[in-house]
Amino acid sequence: MIVVTGATGHIGNVLVRELLAQGQVVRALVMPADDLRPLEGLEVEIVYGDVTHLPSLKAAFTAADVVFHLAGIVSIMPSMRPLLEDVNVRGTRNVIDACRATSVRRLIYTSSVHAIAEPPPGTVIDESQPFAPDRVLGDYARSKARATLLLLDEVRKGGLDAVVCCPTGIIGPRDYKVSNVGQLILDFASGRLKSYVRGAYDFVDVRDVARGLILVAERGESGSHYILSGAQVQVPELMKELERDVGHRAPAFEIPARIARAAGVLASLYYRLLRRRPVFTAYSIDVLKSNSQISSARAREELGFTSRPWQNSIRDHVEWFRSEGMLPARR
Repeated sequence: MIVVTGATGHIGNVLVRELLAQGQVVRALVMPADDLRPLEGLEVEIVYGDVTHLPSLKAAFTAADVVFHLAGIVSIMPSMRPLLEDVNVRGTRNVIDACRATSVRRLIYTSSVHAIAEPPPGTVIDESQPFAPDRVLGDYARSKARATLLLLDEVRKGGLDAVVCCPTGIIGPRDYKVSNVGQLILDFASGRLKSYVRGAYDFVDVRDVARGLILVAERGESGSHYILSGAQVQVPELMKELERDVGHRAPAFEIPARIARAAGVLASLYYRLLRRRPVFTAYSIDVLKSNSQISSARAREELGFTSRPWQNSIRDHVEWFRSEGMLPARR
């Protein structure tokens, strides 16, 4: 039996579907207040719990063979450090303790490529760079780096079989909670996106990540980590692809990164006041200008990981929003 924490999330619900398609028995750990639409109609056992509450994890992990730990807070907003520390770091500590207490055979932890120390521009990011909380961008990345180091230290102590996965930017369908990229697509379609900042980011399809996680569970080396990346995409390329798929003209006005970053500081307050998911903040501008030359060669060679063209993923992301009534039919 397999347990998935964060099962209603973007990666989580797609992973659950992939596991079920392979004939696995799946138990989904969800928060009491979670919207269960992502799991609707699936033959999955739903249990309620919270990674910050160790007893609920022990109950959820009882009789589990493998645990996929995906639950966590992803945020590009400032002033989230206490919550990120509580959920992403202490929550992972609780997952480890629950796995030990219930004799789980293998733990697969979904970290982030942002938890890896960024090398200078021109240097490819791969598994040779360390996890370094003091050498990454933003509180989210720091929390994921700390959680990853915590897990790897527990593996070294013995008695825990665990492997780490580091996806890049997730795109693709079944984005029920509307990710940061999903919000970008919706804002693009509504015409709210009036300009862009030149930069680049590595995107990978959520379905490829789900299959990659399963490959890691089957073939990954304990105490190791694997980057699951797709392709580096320049922002103007992304805008043109959205123009084709959404049917709305791409913004033509480019804002210099320095000005956009300054505006991003104020934008954080704007989005917080409106209670809207942000499209950009100072942190997101920093990420777009950072090194995004990322290699998944190790996962491809050792595990057989593959990724589809990013254009197909964006197209499927847009069409899924349409099928859910979140975007109008194309004219």
